[in-house]
Amino acid sequence: MYREWAPDSRVAGRVACVWSSEAISATTQLVVPDGCVDLVWGPGGALVAGPDTGPKPVRMAPGDRYAGIRFRPGAAGELFGVPLDSLRDLRVPLSDLGPFTELSDPEPLTALPEPESFLDVVQRALAVRLRAAPGPDPAAPVIAEALRAGRSVREVAWNLGVGERQLLRRTLRSFGYGPKVLQRVVRFQRALRLARRGVTAAEVAVVSGYADQAHMANEVRRLAGVPLSRLLDQPGNP
Repeated sequence: MYREWAPDSRVAGRVACVWSSEAISATTQLVVPDGCVDLVWGPGGALVAGPDTGPKPVRMAPGDRYAGIRFRPGAAGELFGVPLDSLRDLRVPLSDLGPFTELSDPEPLTALPEPESFLDVVQRALAVRLRAAPGPDPAAPVIAEALRAGRSVREVAWNLGVGERQLLRRTLRSFGYGPKVLQRVVRFQRALRLARRGVTAAEVAVVSGYADQAHMANEVRRLAGVPLSRLLDQPGNP
C-alpha cells in the first residue's frame, strides 16, 4: 500500500512530497523516471535514489516497509555533496554521502508504529541541512517548465541568455542529466498525469507534445519499459 502526503512547511519549497509504502504480499514495484531525487529508508537501509533515465523494478516481500522524501525536480541543489549526474540511475547508501549519517540505520523506521513519526524527524533534520547547503539553481523550475511546454533546447538557452553548452552544464548540475533527456522525462510525466485523469491516448499525445500516438508509445516504452496502459494502476515510487 502506497501513500504520500504534503511535506512539512519548512521544506515544502524544495520537497514535492513525503511517502510510505508497505507490501501486503510479494510484489514488484516499477519505479519510472520523474526527474526527482528521493531519500529512501527501507529494509536494506537508507539510500539516495538518483535521477532515473529508465525503469527500476523493486522487488518487495510481504511486510517490507519503505519511507521516503521526494525532492522537486531541480531542487536538491548540492545537498548530497556530489554532482547529481554522478547519482544518475544509481541507488547510493546514504552513509556513503555524508549528510544524515545519523539516520542511515533502518532501525528507527522498523521500530516506529507509523512512518509519519519517523519522517517528521527526518524533515526537521533536512530543514537544517537545506539551510546550510548551497541552494539550487533559481532557473531550474523555468528550464523544466519550458522544456515541458515543448520549447527546444536552443529556445530555452536563448531565453535564459546562455549558450547551449552552459545550459547543458546547468541541467546536469540541477537535474542529473542534460536538457534533451530532461525534456523526454518531463514530457513522459505530463503524459502519465493526463492519462491517469482519463484523457484519451490520442489527446494525451497531442497535449504532451509528441509527434503522434505512435511516437508517445515508443517513448513511454523506452522510459518505463511497459506500455502506458500498464502504468495507469501503478502506485507511486517506493
